[in-house]
Amino acid sequence: MLKSKTFMKKTRSGGVMKIVREHYLRDDIWCGCELCPECPVQENWVLESCPPLESKLFSTPHYMLPDTNVVLHQIDVLEDPVITNVIITQTVLQEVRSRSAPVYKRIKDLIKSPDRHFYTFTNEHHRETYVEQEQGESANDRNDRAIRMVVKWYNQHIRKGRHNLKVVLVTNDRNNKEKAVGVGLEAYTCEEYIKSLIAHPELVDRLACVSDENSEITSSRNIYPEHLPLSKLQQGIKSGAFLQGTFRANRDNYLEATVWVHGEGNNAKEVLVQGLINLNRAVHEDIVAVQLLPKDQWVAPSSVVLQDEGPAEDEDEEEKENILKNIVNTNLAKPTGKVVGIIKRNWRPYCGMIAKSHIKEATRHLFTPADRQIPRIRIETRQASVLEHQRIIVAIDGWPKNSRYPNGHFVRSLGAAGDKETETEVLLLEHDVPHQPFSQAVLSFLPKMPWKVTEKDMRYRVDLRHLYICSVDPPGCTDIDDALHCRELPNGNLEVGVHIADVSHFIRPGNALDQESAKRGTTVYLCDRRLDMVPDLLSSNLCSLRSDGERFAFSCVWEMNRNAEIIKTKYTKSIIFSKASLTYAEAQMRIDDKSMNDEITVSLRWLNKLAKILKKRRIDKGALTLSSPEVRFHIDSETHDPIDLQTKELKETNSMVEEFMLLANVSVAEKIYEEFSECALLRKHPAPPPSNYDILIKAAASWNVEIHTDTAKALADSLDKAEVPEFPYFNTLIRILATRCMMQAVYFCSGMDTDFHHYGLASPIYTHFTSPIRRYSDIIVHRLLAVAVGADCTYPDLMDKHKQAALCNNLNYRHKMAQYSQRASVAFHTQLFFKSKGIVDEDGYVLFVRKNAISVLIPKFGLEGTVFFEEKDKAARNLKYDEEIPTLTVEGVVFRVFMKVTVKISLDASNIQHQKIRMALVEPKIPGISVPSSVNGKTEPEVKRPKLST
Repeated sequence: MLKSKTFMKKTRSGGVMKIVREHYLRDDIWCGCELCPECPVQENWVLESCPPLESKLFSTPHYMLPDTNVVLHQIDVLEDPVITNVIITQTVLQEVRSRSAPVYKRIKDLIKSPDRHFYTFTNEHHRETYVEQEQGESANDRNDRAIRMVVKWYNQHIRKGRHNLKVVLVTNDRNNKEKAVGVGLEAYTCEEYIKSLIAHPELVDRLACVSDENSEITSSRNIYPEHLPLSKLQQGIKSGAFLQGTFRANRDNYLEATVWVHGEGNNAKEVLVQGLINLNRAVHEDIVAVQLLPKDQWVAPSSVVLQDEGPAEDEDEEEKENILKNIVNTNLAKPTGKVVGIIKRNWRPYCGMIAKSHIKEATRHLFTPADRQIPRIRIETRQASVLEHQRIIVAIDGWPKNSRYPNGHFVRSLGAAGDKETETEVLLLEHDVPHQPFSQAVLSFLPKMPWKVTEKDMRYRVDLRHLYICSVDPPGCTDIDDALHCRELPNGNLEVGVHIADVSHFIRPGNALDQESAKRGTTVYLCDRRLDMVPDLLSSNLCSLRSDGERFAFSCVWEMNRNAEIIKTKYTKSIIFSKASLTYAEAQMRIDDKSMNDEITVSLRWLNKLAKILKKRRIDKGALTLSSPEVRFHIDSETHDPIDLQTKELKETNSMVEEFMLLANVSVAEKIYEEFSECALLRKHPAPPPSNYDILIKAAASWNVEIHTDTAKALADSLDKAEVPEFPYFNTLIRILATRCMMQAVYFCSGMDTDFHHYGLASPIYTHFTSPIRRYSDIIVHRLLAVAVGADCTYPDLMDKHKQAALCNNLNYRHKMAQYSQRASVAFHTQLFFKSKGIVDEDGYVLFVRKNAISVLIPKFGLEGTVFFEEKDKAARNLKYDEEIPTLTVEGVVFRVFMKVTVKISLDASNIQHQKIRMALVEPKIPGISVPSSVNGKTEPEVKRPKLST
């Protein structure tokens, strides 16, 4: 049956166009029920003939049919394994798709899961269930009527088949429910339906709060101002009365946040927001509208630590806000504003722990997120006793103006707090690291084993299997991206080759494997595991340049003179056979052992000589040599717990490999930009604003050392000269502090930016080419280079600068989250290490001084912690803070940056959710503050080799 709709449309030129839309209706669409005699026989039925779910509302078996709002707002309930045999109408699916992409993906995953029995009924193309929009009827009312029509049709259809079944409409729309009941259909709210499932009372906890009316968990008076409607916000932003930006909560002070106002280049700025009323229910990462306060109300960022300790009396809250007002430094006042409305909520599921109410039999409790930037959330649960010591996930449902905290609901439990697997799951979820196993759809695009080289594969490749190529990597590395070779040419010059795994040969554009790799963006390295960007068959086998067989590579080969000057460059896809997979230590031993003169060793010696020349040349141009304390854990093979912790030792060979990777990245960046000036994927490192260097300049000045920051070259020269007699570790400390002043390096599309400069490397152009197994950016760069040298064909997305820019945004986000998750993993394993090691005394150095504390770096462990001099419920100390030098005087003892101290290190497990390393001062001795020493011998830290910044 064919329905058609005709309407007239005016064209841009002023003409009139007749539009005819045809809509096909069928009568052979089956209902999805098992053993239905009315429908055509189907092998893959979805809905069971005897659904197991029992409700006290009715005695007969039933199928559940939710409307759009139930799917959108109660998806956590639908995802519970208990809920099965659900009919999702085409109408609902289309509405969900247009309103929420994340929920649409989740409901599609449920439909694909065969054990859940979720069936999509295409009612919009069924002759008996299709309804046309009536005159004056809204689209929403028409869709509600279409859903009711499906419920009515199903109940009639099932009765024809003499099945003792019914279909129940679940809706939170009061009007829709009344109309359904009015025509004899069974309809219930989601809460009524879920509470009727007497065998599964735990499901009630997962109900989202759909309405804040008459809620007992809110007060009768308004705490916060009303949010302005979106239309007024847009008018205000257009007129300049309001500013739009991203809300970023302060991790250390719950009464303070900044709003990063969107803008290009110098137009971007931060607005400070202080106080509950001004914060006005905004949550970290929300897009908000802020109104600037009069200039005489501007304040400075606070330097005090204020943690939300639960429900407080009004007087307590006012007292804390007064603390902020009392410490205002008018000289440092910044633009200050208040949140007037929310443009877009960016809520996500949050990991954390429940703070059980002290009221007996209470069902409403406060949930404390693991992320200190997120406010506490009120939830309702009857499982508080069970969940009290577990890590759980909670979702926010809303934040009414008369509630101190947002309302939410329990989603699921992750496991016992403190358990290693549970805590790892928490840090992965909190940092949005994709860590599910690769799906069958993704794995289906892997090459079939055993894999063999074919004639077609060799069409655009150069055979380099005869060369003495080797790889140099950390111990235990299995995802080997790069290999090197160097040999003398007959003309006296040197041929140097950097060979990179040809991952783009195996991952073709647009397929499921490519999409998953792009989504993950990067491999994430935790202390005890690796979360691969690509499946193991590629990362550790076919793409890894191991010395056990031939591998495909993308080679960058230079002809150089002996002064490391490039004479000629060639890029080619190749096939190689690595002759050795060495660790940095093994390569260093070969270089140093004069009795070894085989081809690999000779090649390594040449590479090392050239690398030293290249490094000196880079540094002479102004490249920065920075430092950061990196640690390596020694993990027990059976328990997988850390048994030792030490800083990583860098050798000459580390620098050797790095120099040639940098050279290859620069060479390839120049090539792809030359060929594709509008769509080259590049990497830049912005110069820090001058204010970033304030702490560095002040710290150096306190030791009579001068630091110049006008240019990268001036900074590099200053760092080289920064020495203090009889304090050899000073230079490492000043470089560590300089690292903290730097901006984050980012990926960008060449056609969308004009500033390409990489500040840290002092290079006018740069990209990432050398690690395609673990970085998706490098795969794109490989594809661009392959097209440039005629080794592969292009595709539309590769040449689309807007899509490249969107891809870069995701890669930057994934890279940042990977860094954060790695730091969190180090912090957690450090806690495990000190849990077993107990209390130790170690020498350290002051990195920062605060108003009431000092930050101390322990070089031996690469560990940073805080020594507090003011504690709650203890007598006030005589503290004097000088921000200009900066120094902190405690009971007459002056602490300054880089001062040597001794601290007692222990694990503070008093807060199971936020366990932390606690440091207490041992030396210098301050009566009433210093603690007695527990260890006699202390060791001097080794002077670390500097680390390059890329």
